[in-house]
Amino acid sequence: MKKYIYILYTLIFLLFTFSISAQKQRFPKPEFDTGYTQPTPETPEPRALAMEYFDVLILLLVLSLATYFALKSRSRQGVLWLSIFTLIYFGFYRDGCICSIGSIQNVTLTFFDSGYAISLTALLFFLLPLLFTLFFGRTFCAGACPLGAIQDLVVVKPISLPKWLNKTLGLIPYIYLALAVLFAATGTDFIICRYDPFVGIFRMDAKFHMVVLGIAFLLMGMFVARPYCRFLCPYGVLLSWMSRFSKWHLTITPSKCIQCKLCTNSCPFDAIDFPTNEKEILKSGLGPKRFITYAVIIPIWIAAGVFVGAKSHTFLSKANADVYLAELLISQPELKNDPDNIDIQTFISTGKSMETLVSEAEIIREKFYIGSMIAGGFLGLVIGLTLLNTVVFRRRQDYEPHKGNCFSCARCIDYCPVEK
Repeated sequence: MKKYIYILYTLIFLLFTFSISAQKQRFPKPEFDTGYTQPTPETPEPRALAMEYFDVLILLLVLSLATYFALKSRSRQGVLWLSIFTLIYFGFYRDGCICSIGSIQNVTLTFFDSGYAISLTALLFFLLPLLFTLFFGRTFCAGACPLGAIQDLVVVKPISLPKWLNKTLGLIPYIYLALAVLFAATGTDFIICRYDPFVGIFRMDAKFHMVVLGIAFLLMGMFVARPYCRFLCPYGVLLSWMSRFSKWHLTITPSKCIQCKLCTNSCPFDAIDFPTNEKEILKSGLGPKRFITYAVIIPIWIAAGVFVGAKSHTFLSKANADVYLAELLISQPELKNDPDNIDIQTFISTGKSMETLVSEAEIIREKFYIGSMIAGGFLGLVIGLTLLNTVVFRRRQDYEPHKGNCFSCARCIDYCPVEK
Protein backbone atom coordinates (compact mmCIF):
# COMPACT_ATOMS: atom_id res chain seq x y z
CA MET A 1 0.00 0.00 0.00
CA LYS A 2 2.91 2.36 0.79
CA LYS A 3 4.18 1.78 -2.74
CA TYR A 4 0.92 2.98 -4.26
CA ILE A 5 0.76 5.99 -1.94
CA TYR A 6 4.28 6.92 -3.07
CA ILE A 7 3.21 6.62 -6.71
CA LEU A 8 0.15 8.80 -6.05
CA TYR A 9 2.16 11.60 -4.46
CA THR A 10 4.78 11.35 -7.22
CA LEU A 11 2.04 11.91 -9.80
CA ILE A 12 0.79 14.93 -7.88
CA PHE A 13 4.30 16.40 -7.65
CA LEU A 14 4.88 15.94 -11.38
CA LEU A 15 1.54 17.59 -12.13
CA PHE A 16 2.57 20.62 -10.08
CA THR A 17 6.02 20.98 -11.64
CA PHE A 18 5.05 20.21 -15.23
CA SER A 19 2.09 22.59 -15.34
CA ILE A 20 3.48 25.57 -13.41
CA SER A 21 4.13 27.44 -16.66
CA ALA A 22 0.37 27.50 -17.33
CA GLN A 23 0.00 30.07 -14.56
CA LYS A 24 2.14 32.72 -16.27
CA GLN A 25 0.21 35.80 -17.34
CA ARG A 26 -0.50 35.52 -21.05
CA PHE A 27 -0.87 39.23 -21.66
CA PRO A 28 0.95 42.10 -19.91
CA LYS A 29 -1.05 44.30 -17.59
CA PRO A 30 -2.10 47.48 -19.45
CA GLU A 31 -0.38 50.71 -18.53
CA PHE A 32 -2.31 53.99 -18.41
CA ASP A 33 -0.17 57.03 -19.25
CA THR A 34 -3.03 59.47 -19.82
CA GLY A 35 -3.75 60.32 -16.22
CA TYR A 36 -6.51 57.73 -16.04
CA THR A 37 -7.15 56.39 -12.55
CA GLN A 38 -8.37 52.84 -12.44
CA PRO A 39 -11.50 52.63 -10.22
CA THR A 40 -11.64 50.35 -7.23
CA PRO A 41 -13.65 47.22 -8.13
CA GLU A 42 -16.83 46.55 -6.23
CA THR A 43 -16.19 42.79 -6.16
CA PRO A 44 -13.05 41.30 -4.57
CA GLU A 45 -10.05 40.72 -6.80
CA PRO A 46 -9.08 37.15 -7.67
CA ARG A 47 -7.30 35.26 -4.94
CA ALA A 48 -3.50 35.56 -5.02
CA LEU A 49 -1.75 32.71 -6.81
CA ALA A 50 0.14 31.67 -3.68
CA MET A 51 -3.14 31.41 -1.78
CA GLU A 52 -4.68 29.33 -4.57
CA TYR A 53 -1.82 26.86 -4.17
CA PHE A 54 -2.43 26.98 -0.43
CA ASP A 55 -6.02 25.89 -1.11
CA VAL A 56 -4.69 22.96 -3.14
CA LEU A 57 -2.37 22.06 -0.26
CA ILE A 58 -5.30 22.16 2.17
CA LEU A 59 -7.32 19.92 -0.17
CA LEU A 60 -4.45 17.45 -0.40
CA LEU A 61 -4.09 17.42 3.39
CA VAL A 62 -7.82 16.96 3.96
CA LEU A 63 -8.00 14.14 1.42
CA SER A 64 -5.06 12.42 3.12
CA LEU A 65 -6.61 12.76 6.57
CA ALA A 66 -10.03 11.60 5.35
CA THR A 67 -8.40 8.53 3.83
CA TYR A 68 -6.48 7.86 7.04
CA PHE A 69 -9.53 8.23 9.29
CA ALA A 70 -11.74 6.05 7.07
CA LEU A 71 -9.33 3.27 6.16
CA LYS A 72 -6.55 3.17 8.76
CA SER A 73 -7.80 4.47 12.10
CA ARG A 74 -11.43 3.63 11.21
CA SER A 75 -12.69 6.65 13.12
CA ARG A 76 -16.11 8.12 12.48
CA GLN A 77 -15.32 10.97 14.87
CA GLY A 78 -12.21 11.84 12.88
CA VAL A 79 -14.17 11.95 9.62
CA LEU A 80 -16.91 14.03 11.24
CA TRP A 81 -14.59 16.70 12.67
CA LEU A 82 -12.67 16.83 9.41
CA SER A 83 -15.88 17.45 7.48
CA ILE A 84 -16.72 20.30 9.87
CA PHE A 85 -13.34 21.89 9.12
CA THR A 86 -14.00 21.45 5.38
CA LEU A 87 -17.39 23.12 5.71
CA ILE A 88 -15.87 26.09 7.53
CA TYR A 89 -12.83 26.50 5.26
CA PHE A 90 -13.96 25.51 1.75
CA GLY A 91 -17.57 26.40 2.42
CA PHE A 92 -17.97 29.60 4.43
CA TYR A 93 -14.41 30.98 4.32
CA ARG A 94 -13.71 30.22 0.63
CA ASP A 95 -17.34 30.88 -0.34
CA GLY A 96 -17.73 27.43 -1.92
CA CYS A 97 -15.16 28.29 -4.61
CA ILE A 98 -12.90 26.80 -5.86
CA CYS A 99 -15.05 23.69 -6.27
CA SER A 100 -14.20 20.22 -7.52
CA ILE A 101 -17.78 19.73 -8.66
CA GLY A 102 -17.89 22.88 -10.77
CA SER A 103 -14.41 22.22 -12.20
CA ILE A 104 -16.03 19.71 -14.58
CA GLN A 105 -17.13 22.70 -16.63
CA ASN A 106 -13.68 24.30 -16.67
CA VAL A 107 -12.12 21.08 -17.93
CA THR A 108 -14.82 20.70 -20.58
CA LEU A 109 -14.45 24.27 -21.85
CA THR A 110 -10.69 23.80 -22.09
CA PHE A 111 -11.20 20.91 -24.51
CA PHE A 112 -13.71 22.71 -26.74
CA ASP A 113 -12.58 26.35 -26.65
CA SER A 114 -9.03 27.07 -27.83
CA GLY A 115 -9.25 30.56 -26.34
CA TYR A 116 -9.80 29.26 -22.81
CA ALA A 117 -7.05 27.85 -20.60
CA ILE A 118 -7.92 26.19 -17.31
CA SER A 119 -5.87 27.28 -14.31
CA LEU A 120 -3.61 24.72 -12.70
CA THR A 121 -5.43 25.02 -9.37
CA ALA A 122 -8.81 24.30 -10.98
CA LEU A 123 -7.30 21.31 -12.76
CA LEU A 124 -5.86 19.99 -9.48
CA PHE A 125 -9.18 20.42 -7.71
CA PHE A 126 -10.70 18.31 -10.48
CA LEU A 127 -8.01 15.60 -10.56
CA LEU A 128 -6.94 15.13 -6.94
CA PRO A 129 -10.28 13.77 -5.62
CA LEU A 130 -10.48 11.42 -8.62
CA LEU A 131 -6.95 10.11 -7.99
CA PHE A 132 -7.64 9.51 -4.30
CA THR A 133 -10.96 7.85 -5.14
CA LEU A 134 -9.28 5.56 -7.66
CA PHE A 135 -6.99 4.27 -4.92
CA PHE A 136 -9.01 4.59 -1.70
CA GLY A 137 -12.70 5.05 -2.50
CA ARG A 138 -14.87 8.15 -2.06
CA THR A 139 -13.02 9.68 0.89
CA PHE A 140 -13.45 13.07 -0.83
CA CYS A 141 -17.18 12.77 -0.20
CA ALA A 142 -16.52 11.72 3.40
CA GLY A 143 -14.48 14.67 4.58
CA ALA A 144 -13.30 17.00 1.80
CA CYS A 145 -16.48 18.21 0.09
CA PRO A 146 -18.27 21.17 1.72
CA LEU A 147 -21.51 20.37 -0.10
CA GLY A 148 -21.49 16.88 1.35
CA ALA A 149 -20.47 18.13 4.79
CA ILE A 150 -23.35 20.59 5.17
CA GLN A 151 -25.82 17.84 4.27
CA ASP A 152 -24.17 15.23 6.46
CA LEU A 153 -24.53 17.38 9.56
CA VAL A 154 -28.32 17.68 9.26
CA VAL A 155 -29.10 13.95 9.00
CA VAL A 156 -31.52 13.36 11.87
CA LYS A 157 -33.78 10.41 11.13
CA PRO A 158 -32.90 8.95 7.72
CA ILE A 159 -35.33 6.70 5.94
CA SER A 160 -34.47 3.87 3.59
CA LEU A 161 -35.75 4.30 0.03
CA PRO A 162 -36.94 1.36 -2.09
CA LYS A 163 -34.29 -0.03 -4.44
CA TRP A 164 -36.29 0.80 -7.56
CA LEU A 165 -36.61 4.43 -6.43
CA ASN A 166 -32.91 4.65 -5.60
CA LYS A 167 -31.99 3.39 -9.06
CA THR A 168 -34.48 5.65 -10.81
CA LEU A 169 -33.37 8.79 -8.97
CA GLY A 170 -29.78 7.69 -9.49
CA LEU A 171 -30.17 8.43 -13.22
CA ILE A 172 -30.61 12.17 -12.59
CA PRO A 173 -26.89 12.86 -11.93
CA TYR A 174 -26.07 11.38 -15.35
CA ILE A 175 -28.59 13.71 -16.98
CA TYR A 176 -27.18 16.66 -15.06
CA LEU A 177 -23.61 15.70 -16.02
CA ALA A 178 -24.55 15.40 -19.71
CA LEU A 179 -26.26 18.81 -19.70
CA ALA A 180 -23.41 20.46 -17.77
CA VAL A 181 -20.83 19.17 -20.27
CA LEU A 182 -23.05 20.14 -23.22
CA PHE A 183 -23.63 23.69 -21.97
CA ALA A 184 -19.96 24.19 -21.06
CA ALA A 185 -18.72 22.77 -24.39
CA THR A 186 -20.90 25.20 -26.35
CA GLY A 187 -19.91 28.15 -24.17
CA THR A 188 -23.50 28.58 -23.04
CA ASP A 189 -23.37 28.48 -19.26
CA PHE A 190 -21.84 26.86 -16.18
CA ILE A 191 -25.09 25.42 -14.87
CA ILE A 192 -23.46 23.49 -11.99
CA CYS A 193 -22.27 26.76 -10.47
CA ARG A 194 -25.41 28.70 -11.36
CA TYR A 195 -27.72 26.20 -9.69
CA ASP A 196 -25.52 25.16 -6.77
CA PRO A 197 -28.07 25.00 -3.91
CA PHE A 198 -25.55 25.70 -1.15
CA VAL A 199 -23.13 28.28 -2.54
CA GLY A 200 -25.64 31.03 -1.77
CA ILE A 201 -25.73 29.88 1.85
CA PHE A 202 -21.93 29.89 1.97
CA ARG A 203 -21.73 33.42 0.54
CA MET A 204 -24.85 34.79 2.23
CA ASP A 205 -25.84 36.60 -0.98
CA ALA A 206 -27.99 34.19 -2.96
CA LYS A 207 -31.17 35.08 -4.76
CA PHE A 208 -34.35 34.27 -2.89
CA HIS A 209 -35.26 31.22 -4.98
CA MET A 210 -31.76 29.76 -4.48
CA VAL A 211 -31.99 30.28 -0.73
CA VAL A 212 -35.32 28.43 -0.78
CA LEU A 213 -33.73 25.64 -2.83
CA GLY A 214 -30.80 25.30 -0.44
CA ILE A 215 -33.02 25.23 2.64
CA ALA A 216 -35.31 22.70 0.92
CA PHE A 217 -32.34 20.40 0.31
CA LEU A 218 -31.27 20.67 3.94
CA LEU A 219 -34.79 19.99 5.23
CA MET A 220 -35.09 17.03 2.89
CA GLY A 221 -31.66 15.87 4.02
CA MET A 222 -32.91 15.44 7.56
CA PHE A 223 -34.80 12.35 6.37
CA VAL A 224 -33.39 11.48 2.92
CA ALA A 225 -29.68 11.66 3.69
CA ARG A 226 -27.51 13.70 1.33
CA PRO A 227 -30.12 14.19 -1.41
CA TYR A 228 -27.86 16.40 -3.56
CA CYS A 229 -24.92 13.97 -3.37
CA ARG A 230 -27.03 10.91 -4.17
CA PHE A 231 -29.51 12.20 -6.71
CA LEU A 232 -28.03 15.29 -8.35
CA CYS A 233 -24.25 15.71 -8.02
CA PRO A 234 -22.61 15.29 -11.47
CA TYR A 235 -19.12 14.93 -10.00
CA GLY A 236 -20.44 12.00 -7.99
CA VAL A 237 -20.87 10.11 -11.27
CA LEU A 238 -17.13 10.34 -11.95
CA LEU A 239 -16.28 9.51 -8.33
CA SER A 240 -18.54 6.46 -8.46
CA TRP A 241 -16.77 5.20 -11.58
CA MET A 242 -13.35 5.66 -9.98
CA SER A 243 -14.35 4.13 -6.66
CA ARG A 244 -15.47 0.87 -8.25
CA PHE A 245 -11.84 0.20 -9.18
CA SER A 246 -10.35 1.19 -5.81
CA LYS A 247 -8.07 -1.46 -4.33
CA TRP A 248 -8.29 -0.08 -0.79
CA HIS A 249 -11.80 0.82 0.25
CA LEU A 250 -13.54 1.30 3.56
CA THR A 251 -14.75 -1.98 5.03
CA ILE A 252 -17.43 -2.44 7.65
CA THR A 253 -15.45 -4.96 9.68
CA PRO A 254 -11.68 -4.87 10.22
CA SER A 255 -11.45 -8.65 9.93
CA LYS A 256 -13.83 -11.56 9.35
CA CYS A 257 -17.54 -10.69 9.40
CA ILE A 258 -19.49 -12.53 12.12
CA GLN A 259 -22.89 -11.94 10.44
CA CYS A 260 -24.29 -10.04 13.44
CA LYS A 261 -26.35 -7.77 11.13
CA LEU A 262 -25.80 -4.76 13.40
CA CYS A 263 -24.54 -2.69 10.49
CA THR A 264 -27.65 -3.17 8.34
CA ASN A 265 -29.37 -0.06 9.67
CA SER A 266 -26.23 2.04 10.12
CA CYS A 267 -25.94 3.43 6.60
CA PRO A 268 -28.36 6.30 5.84
CA PHE A 269 -27.43 6.14 2.15
CA ASP A 270 -28.57 2.56 1.42
CA ALA A 271 -25.00 1.77 0.36
CA ILE A 272 -24.54 -1.59 2.13
CA ASP A 273 -24.86 -4.76 0.05
CA PHE A 274 -26.25 -7.78 1.84
CA PRO A 275 -24.93 -11.35 1.46
CA THR A 276 -26.27 -13.06 -1.65
CA ASN A 277 -29.30 -15.28 -1.17
CA GLU A 278 -29.08 -17.66 -4.11
CA LYS A 279 -32.46 -19.25 -3.34
CA GLU A 280 -34.21 -15.90 -3.77
CA ILE A 281 -32.34 -15.32 -7.02
CA LEU A 282 -33.53 -18.64 -8.41
CA LYS A 283 -37.11 -17.92 -7.35
CA SER A 284 -37.05 -14.47 -8.98
CA GLY A 285 -36.41 -16.00 -12.41
CA LEU A 286 -33.61 -13.54 -13.18
CA GLY A 287 -31.54 -15.84 -15.34
CA PRO A 288 -29.40 -15.76 -18.48
CA LYS A 289 -32.38 -15.17 -20.80
CA ARG A 290 -33.27 -11.85 -19.23
CA PHE A 291 -29.61 -10.85 -19.12
CA ILE A 292 -29.23 -11.54 -22.84
CA THR A 293 -32.45 -9.65 -23.58
CA TYR A 294 -31.32 -6.55 -21.68
CA ALA A 295 -27.86 -6.73 -23.27
CA VAL A 296 -29.28 -6.97 -26.79
CA ILE A 297 -31.54 -3.92 -26.40
CA ILE A 298 -28.72 -1.65 -25.18
CA PRO A 299 -28.01 -0.47 -28.77
CA ILE A 300 -31.72 0.33 -29.06
CA TRP A 301 -31.53 2.49 -25.95
CA ILE A 302 -28.49 4.28 -27.40
CA ALA A 303 -30.24 4.87 -30.73
CA ALA A 304 -33.32 6.17 -28.92
CA GLY A 305 -31.14 8.53 -26.90
CA VAL A 306 -29.45 9.85 -30.04
CA PHE A 307 -32.87 10.42 -31.65
CA VAL A 308 -34.26 12.26 -28.62
CA GLY A 309 -31.08 14.35 -28.39
CA ALA A 310 -31.31 15.35 -32.05
CA LYS A 311 -34.95 16.37 -31.62
CA SER A 312 -34.30 18.37 -28.46
CA HIS A 313 -31.25 20.33 -29.64
CA THR A 314 -33.36 23.28 -30.85
CA PHE A 315 -34.98 23.68 -27.46
CA LEU A 316 -31.71 23.23 -25.54
CA SER A 317 -29.83 25.70 -27.75
CA LYS A 318 -32.19 28.50 -26.69
CA ALA A 319 -30.32 28.56 -23.38
CA ASN A 320 -27.45 30.17 -25.29
CA ALA A 321 -27.67 33.97 -25.20
CA ASP A 322 -26.77 34.47 -28.88
CA VAL A 323 -29.25 31.89 -30.10
CA TYR A 324 -32.00 33.29 -27.90
CA LEU A 325 -31.30 36.86 -29.03
CA ALA A 326 -31.21 35.92 -32.72
CA GLU A 327 -34.55 34.12 -32.49
CA LEU A 328 -36.06 37.00 -30.53
CA LEU A 329 -35.02 39.61 -33.07
CA ILE A 330 -36.13 37.48 -36.01
CA SER A 331 -39.56 36.85 -34.54
CA GLN A 332 -40.01 40.36 -33.10
CA PRO A 333 -37.86 42.85 -35.07
CA GLU A 334 -39.70 45.80 -33.53
CA LEU A 335 -37.86 45.10 -30.24
CA LYS A 336 -34.77 46.74 -31.72
CA ASN A 337 -36.31 50.04 -30.74
CA ASP A 338 -37.02 49.00 -27.16
CA PRO A 339 -34.66 51.08 -24.97
CA ASP A 340 -35.49 49.03 -21.86
CA ASN A 341 -34.25 45.71 -23.26
CA ILE A 342 -30.66 45.60 -22.00
CA ASP A 343 -29.66 42.53 -24.05
CA ILE A 344 -30.80 44.05 -27.33
CA GLN A 345 -29.32 47.47 -26.59
CA THR A 346 -26.01 45.84 -25.66
CA PHE A 347 -26.02 43.96 -28.96
CA ILE A 348 -26.76 47.13 -30.92
CA SER A 349 -23.96 49.00 -29.13
CA THR A 350 -21.44 46.42 -30.31
CA GLY A 351 -22.06 47.40 -33.93
CA LYS A 352 -22.50 43.78 -34.93
CA SER A 353 -24.85 43.20 -37.86
CA MET A 354 -27.94 41.04 -37.68
CA GLU A 355 -26.46 38.71 -40.30
CA THR A 356 -23.39 38.14 -38.13
CA LEU A 357 -25.53 37.37 -35.09
CA VAL A 358 -27.64 34.87 -37.03
CA SER A 359 -24.52 33.24 -38.49
CA GLU A 360 -22.98 32.82 -35.03
CA ALA A 361 -26.27 31.47 -33.68
CA GLU A 362 -26.39 28.88 -36.47
CA ILE A 363 -22.88 27.70 -35.61
CA ILE A 364 -23.82 27.34 -31.95
CA ARG A 365 -27.01 25.48 -32.84
CA GLU A 366 -24.99 23.07 -34.98
CA LYS A 367 -22.77 22.41 -31.98
CA PHE A 368 -25.87 21.72 -29.91
CA TYR A 369 -27.13 19.33 -32.58
CA ILE A 370 -23.99 17.20 -32.42
CA GLY A 371 -23.57 17.56 -28.65
CA SER A 372 -27.20 16.72 -27.91
CA MET A 373 -26.98 13.52 -29.95
CA ILE A 374 -23.82 12.48 -28.08
CA ALA A 375 -25.43 13.34 -24.73
CA GLY A 376 -28.58 11.42 -25.68
CA GLY A 377 -26.57 8.39 -26.74
CA PHE A 378 -24.65 8.52 -23.47
CA LEU A 379 -27.87 8.62 -21.44
CA GLY A 380 -29.30 5.76 -23.49
CA LEU A 381 -26.21 3.71 -22.68
CA VAL A 382 -26.56 4.55 -18.98
CA ILE A 383 -30.21 3.46 -18.94
CA GLY A 384 -29.37 0.24 -20.76
CA LEU A 385 -26.53 -0.64 -18.39
CA THR A 386 -28.65 0.26 -15.36
CA LEU A 387 -31.34 -2.19 -16.47
CA LEU A 388 -28.70 -4.81 -17.20
CA ASN A 389 -27.26 -4.35 -13.73
CA THR A 390 -30.62 -5.25 -12.16
CA VAL A 391 -30.20 -8.84 -13.35
CA VAL A 392 -26.53 -9.17 -12.46
CA PHE A 393 -25.87 -10.73 -9.06
CA ARG A 394 -22.43 -10.97 -7.50
CA ARG A 395 -21.81 -13.62 -4.87
CA ARG A 396 -21.24 -12.04 -1.44
CA GLN A 397 -20.85 -13.88 1.83
CA ASP A 398 -20.57 -10.77 4.04
CA TYR A 399 -22.14 -7.38 4.48
CA GLU A 400 -20.10 -5.03 2.30
CA PRO A 401 -20.27 -1.34 1.36
CA HIS A 402 -21.16 -0.77 -2.27
CA LYS A 403 -17.95 0.60 -3.76
CA GLY A 404 -19.70 2.99 -6.12
CA ASN A 405 -22.32 4.39 -3.73
CA CYS A 406 -20.45 4.35 -0.40
CA PHE A 407 -19.37 7.83 0.77
CA SER A 408 -16.78 6.37 3.19
CA CYS A 409 -18.40 8.29 6.05
CA ALA A 410 -17.43 5.49 8.51
CA ARG A 411 -20.82 5.36 10.25
CA CYS A 412 -21.06 1.59 9.80
CA ILE A 413 -17.71 1.10 11.56
CA ASP A 414 -19.15 2.17 14.93
CA TYR A 415 -21.80 -0.53 14.69
CA CYS A 416 -19.38 -3.39 14.06
CA PRO A 417 -18.46 -5.29 17.27
CA VAL A 418 -15.45 -7.01 15.68
CA GLU A 419 -12.21 -5.70 17.16
CA LYS A 420 -9.15 -4.88 15.11
